[in-house]
Amino acid sequence: MIDWSTIDTVLLDMDGTLLDLHFDNYFWLTHLPMRYAEAHNVSETEANRFLMEHIRLYEGSLQWYCLDHWSELVDMDIPALKREIQEKIRIRPYAEDFLIALRQHHKKLVLITNAHPKGLALKLDVTEIDRHLDIVISSHDYQLPKEDIRFWHALQAQEKFDPARTVFIDDTPRVLAMAQEYGIAHLVCINKPDSQKASQRSEKFLDICHFDEIMPPSRFTEFT
Repeated sequence: MIDWSTIDTVLLDMDGTLLDLHFDNYFWLTHLPMRYAEAHNVSETEANRFLMEHIRLYEGSLQWYCLDHWSELVDMDIPALKREIQEKIRIRPYAEDFLIALRQHHKKLVLITNAHPKGLALKLDVTEIDRHLDIVISSHDYQLPKEDIRFWHALQAQEKFDPARTVFIDDTPRVLAMAQEYGIAHLVCINKPDSQKASQRSEKFLDICHFDEIMPPSRFTEFT
């Protein structure tokens, strides 16, 4: 699967990878349409139609991930609306165990997410997952989404990682495809990012459901 002795750096997505994507799907597909309908005195059907139109319009762009953009578009405080359902923010199974195991193997752990800094801050406040990481990077820091090859050049300029000795784990095939184009050697796709939905394999990358499938051996096991 992965020969961890050949890996120095582990790049990790957040939503759908370390954290359950159910929070985000519920927010954009259920909670926001409901609150938008209430605030603007329209039906939830109309609210859904409006939101889906703009979701499709901006998909994959930095605006798609920008909470300030969405707050202006819907004339509502998106970060505040997210806090209304923050109890749904959850770490995915085995994620913390995986990070702890990688720490024991002295791997550099870098979170790279398209999440807007305001949404990122909320999720880190709730989960404290960053305590297991060396660095946290939002694509908004570079003003480039991970879907843009220039993001990877900017990341390399900052972190100086060796693509041949790097693993990147994400739940979005189009993002993994861009990392592959850049030259990242080891690519892993989470095929069940939302705990409430069925798995969907990429068929192009190493597909896993949970991190226990690629867990590095314990240090104790190595020396016995």
